[in-house]
Amino acid sequence: MSNTAKPLTAIQVKRELKKFADAEKAAFFPKFFKTGKGEYGAGDRFLGVTVPLQRKVAKSFVNLPESELTKLMHDKFHECRVTALLILIEQFRKAELRKQKSLVDLYLHNLAGVNNWDLVDLSADKILGCYLLNRNRRLIYQFARSGDLWKQRIAIVATFAFIKQWQFDDTLAISDLLIGHEHDLIHKAVGWMLREVGKRDQSVLQEFLKTRYAQMPRTMLRYAIERFEEKLRQSFLKMPN
Repeated sequence: MSNTAKPLTAIQVKRELKKFADAEKAAFFPKFFKTGKGEYGAGDRFLGVTVPLQRKVAKSFVNLPESELTKLMHDKFHECRVTALLILIEQFRKAELRKQKSLVDLYLHNLAGVNNWDLVDLSADKILGCYLLNRNRRLIYQFARSGDLWKQRIAIVATFAFIKQWQFDDTLAISDLLIGHEHDLIHKAVGWMLREVGKRDQSVLQEFLKTRYAQMPRTMLRYAIERFEEKLRQSFLKMPN
């Protein structure tokens, strides 16, 4: 009799997640993630599983094969897609360079499943951003210009990996590309990344803002200057635009 373990499957992951389903949370999450008709998360469905519990499940399925990860990334339930990304992130973190390329390709080929802000924010810097640290970054500029909301958010959030290495140029350049965007999810993401730049070098952020604050949506500006000393923060908010 063979002792070889059976391969892990997406169905098993989903079955495990369902053990933690909470009806009250399943009713609340659609409102939180804007899944109504015409909203950015329209049609998404939820089991009602919290992120800590999703992390627990992901830890048990860290060796899920790529083919099964792909299935999970396209599941109709939001938590399945989050869990797939949690697994993918852990696999990427441990992988050698050749395997990392395969996992990044899997991520990029299945971006249809990365279709809400939490999915983007969880994965963009930890997978794509980390992979591009020592590579050509043309792709994130293509994403920024794509007109696709989620690709554009991926573009700016991916630069968080660069910011952590004190590399700010791409964050500033992509912020420029997105500064006139109409959606508040982009305003918040750009402001967030600019704030992260400022946490490391406030002079860089101030120099960037001096010639751009008047063009910036108010939400973007507020996020960017959130950590400024109050007098300086108010001076930016009160400047005429």
